[in-house]
Formats: sequence, C-alpha cells, structure tokens
Amino acid sequence: MLNKAILMGRLTADPELKHTPENTPVTSFTLAVNRTFGQDQQADFIDIVAWRNTAELVCKWFCKGMQMAVCGRIQTRTWEDKQGNKRKSVEVVANEVYFVDRKKMSKILWKKGNRNGSENSRSINPSLGSGIHSTAGRAGWTKKHDGW
Repeated sequence: MLNKAILMGRLTADPELKHTPENTPVTSFTLAVNRTFGQDQQADFIDIVAWRNTAELVCKWFCKGMQMAVCGRIQTRTWEDKQGNKRKSVEVVANEVYFVDRKKMSKILWKKGNRNGSENSRSINPSLGSGIHSTAGRAGWTKKHDGW
C-alpha cells in the first residue's frame, strides 16, 4: 500500500516542542496550503505532527509565516473529548521537512541563531539549495538541488 503526502505551505503559528511521558520530542503544527479552485485560490489548513529530531529541528528553525515543504504519511486516529464523544483526527506525520523560501530563511536563521545570546550557532549558505532538512531519525545539513 502507498501512503505518501507531500505538501508545501506556510506555518500558521510558531511550533512548540513538547515531550511525551517517555521524554520523546514531539510537535504539532498547522500548514496553510493553497488550493486552486477555478480562478480562485483557497487555503486548506493541514495538521502536521513531527517526532524526535524532526520535531526538534522544526521548533528550532521554523516560525510562523515561513514557507516549508513536508513529506510524510497520512494518519487517522480516534480519541474521546472531555464530554466523552468519540472524535476522529486526520493528520500528516512528517518524515522530512524542508525550507522553501531561502531569502527569508537566511534572515530568520540568523535571528534565531542569535536569539539566545549566542553568535550564529550554525551558519547557512543559501546557495546550497534547501539548506537544512530533516528526515525521520536524523537531522542536519545537506546539500540539496534547487527545485523538486
């Protein structure tokens, strides 16, 4: 069976890093993804979940309004709300995340690197294409080609 989702959109809020009781890093965020409908453009708001190194990378380097690409799988889950009603959620579990807007990325990364009073903890060279990316289980710098 094939279950693959590839999305590109903008973060609707700053992602927040949380930890499970087992201390596993996790973050949930929403991506606003444009959809063409005739002559109009509409936005779909897609819930994304990232785990472990991918979650840490998203929370460290991405913020509200940034454009990002996400590759992952669609997952459904059922849960009970406070009133005892059964609910169903559909979300994308991110396996890979990529920067899309390199000009904005370099400015934001510089600011984020200096936010905690440190000098640029990591520098970025926009000529490397997508720059930072993460794949499930590992995060880091990779030279990527421009485009998809």
